[in-house]
Amino acid sequence: MSLFATLSRSVALAVMLVITSPAALAQLEPTDEQRQAAVEIADSLRYGHYADINFDEAWSQDAFQRYLDILDGQRAYLLRGDIEPYRHLENGMADAIFSGDLDDAFALYDTFSQRQRARLESLLAQLDEGLNFEFDSDERLEIDREGAQWANRQSELDELWRKRLKNDALTLALTDQDNEQIENNLRQRYQGQLTRIEQTESEDVFGVLMAAVTSSIDPHTGYLSPRQGESFDIQMSLSLEGIGALLQSDGEYVKVASLVPGGPAERAGVLEPADRIIAVGQEDGEMVNVVGMRLDNVVDLIRGPKGSIVRLDVVPAQAVDMTRSQTVEITRDTVSLEDQAAHGEVIEVQRDGEPHRLGVINIPTFYVDFDAWQAGEEEYRSTTRDVAREIERLKEEGVEGILLDLRNNGGGALQEANSLIGLFIDRGPTVQVRDAQGRIQLYGDTEAGTLYDGPLGVLVNRLSASASEIFAGAIQDYGRGLVLGTSTFGKGTVQTLNDLSHGQIKLTRAKFYRISGDSTQNRGVEPDITFPSLIDPERIGESSLDNALAWDTVQNVQYRRYGEPETLLDKLLAQHELRAQDNANFRYLERQSTLARQLREQHTSVSLNRDQRQREMEAQEAEQLSLENQRRRALGLDELDEWMDARMDGSDEIEETDSTDDDATAVDRAYVLESAEVLLDYAHLKETQRLAAKR
Repeated sequence: MSLFATLSRSVALAVMLVITSPAALAQLEPTDEQRQAAVEIADSLRYGHYADINFDEAWSQDAFQRYLDILDGQRAYLLRGDIEPYRHLENGMADAIFSGDLDDAFALYDTFSQRQRARLESLLAQLDEGLNFEFDSDERLEIDREGAQWANRQSELDELWRKRLKNDALTLALTDQDNEQIENNLRQRYQGQLTRIEQTESEDVFGVLMAAVTSSIDPHTGYLSPRQGESFDIQMSLSLEGIGALLQSDGEYVKVASLVPGGPAERAGVLEPADRIIAVGQEDGEMVNVVGMRLDNVVDLIRGPKGSIVRLDVVPAQAVDMTRSQTVEITRDTVSLEDQAAHGEVIEVQRDGEPHRLGVINIPTFYVDFDAWQAGEEEYRSTTRDVAREIERLKEEGVEGILLDLRNNGGGALQEANSLIGLFIDRGPTVQVRDAQGRIQLYGDTEAGTLYDGPLGVLVNRLSASASEIFAGAIQDYGRGLVLGTSTFGKGTVQTLNDLSHGQIKLTRAKFYRISGDSTQNRGVEPDITFPSLIDPERIGESSLDNALAWDTVQNVQYRRYGEPETLLDKLLAQHELRAQDNANFRYLERQSTLARQLREQHTSVSLNRDQRQREMEAQEAEQLSLENQRRRALGLDELDEWMDARMDGSDEIEETDSTDDDATAVDRAYVLESAEVLLDYAHLKETQRLAAKR
C-alpha cells in the first residue's frame, strides 16, 4: 500500500474512532462567575471604551468571525457543517454576551476541540504505523490559509493534512534527521498538543471567547483571567524573572514582539523582533516543541529562576523557511533600573581632516523610581534627571550637537516624556489626551528655561512606541530638532486595568494626540529623514494588528516653534544619500530590506519535493548570503560560508589595524553613526543660516 493510501486510511479510521469513543472529553460549560463576568465585560465595553461601539448585528458578525479565526484561523479543523448549527451567533453574539448566555459559544468550542483531537489522534496513529516518505512529487502546500473557505467535506481536510504531515516530516528531514528522529519529534509535537487539549478547562474556553469579543474592538483591550491578572501584576512590578522579551501569537507560532531594554535577551543579542520560537528547553533538558502551543503555556516554559539557563530553538525573522532554525541560550535574570538607565557617549566625525564631536544619549525607556519620588527623596532616579546629567557632561566636552537614541524604546512613564521635552523647550504643551467623552486634557512642561538649546536629533525605529512617539512628535512639531530613522510603532492609545467580579479587563480609555492635532495612533511618527530597516512594518507595529483604532486628528494647540528644520531637509537628504551610497552597512540595509520583502511576497507556498525545496531554500539564502558578504568585503571582514552564521557572529572585527573600533562596523551601529553625520550637517547649515540672517 502506498504512503498516501495509508495516510488516508489511518486518518479516516482515527477520526471515526475518536468521535464515537466513549472516552471523549466531557463538554465544558460556562460557570456562573464567567456568565456574570461576560455581562460586566459587555457593560465595560459599552460604557467605558474609548470608541463609540454600536453592538448591532454588524458587530456580532465581526465578533463571531473573530471567534472562528481564533479557534481555526487556518481553516484546518472545522467543516462548514460544523459551524452551521451556531450561525445564529453570527447576528446574536452581542445578545449572548450581554445576557451571559454563553452555552452555544462553548458548544462551538467543544465541536472544534473534538475535531482537533480527532485530527491529532489520526496523526499519532499514522506515526505508530511508521512513515516511509518519498519526497519526489510536484506537490506544494499553501502555508497561509487565513483567506481560505471552510471545507465542505472531511476528505478535503484529509488531503490538507496529508500535505501538512508530509511537510512537517520534510522540514525535519531537511535538518538531517533520520526517520526515527522525525517520527519521535512529530509524536512529541502532536502528543503535546493533544495533552493540552485534554487539559483544557472552562476558564480557557471563556478566555478565548472573551479574546474574540474584546479584540474585535481593538488589539489592546482584553480580558485577563485571575491567573493572567497575577502574571500581569508581576510584569508591571518588574520582578518577573525571565528573558525580558514580549511574545505574541502568530498563527501556530509564537514570535518575539519586542525586547525589554536592558533585559537578558537584549544583552545576549541572540533574539530579534519577529523571530519565531519553535522549541524551549531547560538547561540540558530535552527541547519541548511549542508549535501550536498556547502563548501563556510557552511563556510559562520560558520563565524560571534568576541565573538559570533557558534554550530556545529560533527561526530568524529574515528566514523564509522554517527549517532554518538555531538554538540559542539565555541566562534568566531580573531587569533592574540600572539596566534601563539612560547613558551617553561622544562620537567623533571627520570632516576635511578635522574631528567634530557629537553627543549621543541612549534612552532605553521612560522610567522613574516612583517609590523614592513619592517618599520625597531628592535624589530619586528618573529618565529626565539622568539625561540632564548626561547633557551637562556632553556640554562640558564641547559637543556640536546631541542625538537622543529612542530606538526600541517602548514607552513608560508619561510624566517623564513631558519633563524630558522640557529640557529642550522653554515651557509649553507636549501632548493632548482625549477621553471617550471627547474631553481633551493638555499636558506640558511648566518649568521656565531650557537645559540644551543646541542642534538636536532624535533617532527612532519601528519599536519606538507610546511615550517615545509623544517625545519625538513634540520635538518635530516644535521645530526643535530632526527626527531620523523609520516610522514608529503607532501606539497612540491609553489603557486602564479594571477589576471584574471574576478576573480583570484591560480597557482602551483614551487616545494621544500631538500638539499639532495629529494622532500618533496607527501611523506613528514619520521621520524627517528615513533610514532603511530590517523590521517588517507588516509584521511589527500597530498597523499590523487586527482592528487597530484609526488615525485621526483634533484641534491643534497654540505653541511656539523654535526653528524650521524642514527648510533644510532637501540639502540634508542629498548629503545623506551621497554618504549612504558609499556606506556598506547602509547599502546592505537597503538591499536586504528589499530582498526580504520580495521573498515574503513570493513565499506563499512550499514545495513538498525535497530536491526542489532544497533548491528554493538555497537560492533564497544565497541571495541573503551574497548581500551579507558584499557588506563584509567592503568593511574588510572575513566572509561567511552560511547566511545563518551572520546571526551568531556579533564580533564584526576589523582586519585593518588603522580602522576605528569594532562596534563602528556593526549594522546596528550604522544608524547611530549616520545620524551623527546628519546632525553635524544640520548644525553647520543652521550656523550658516544664522550668519546669513545676522548679515
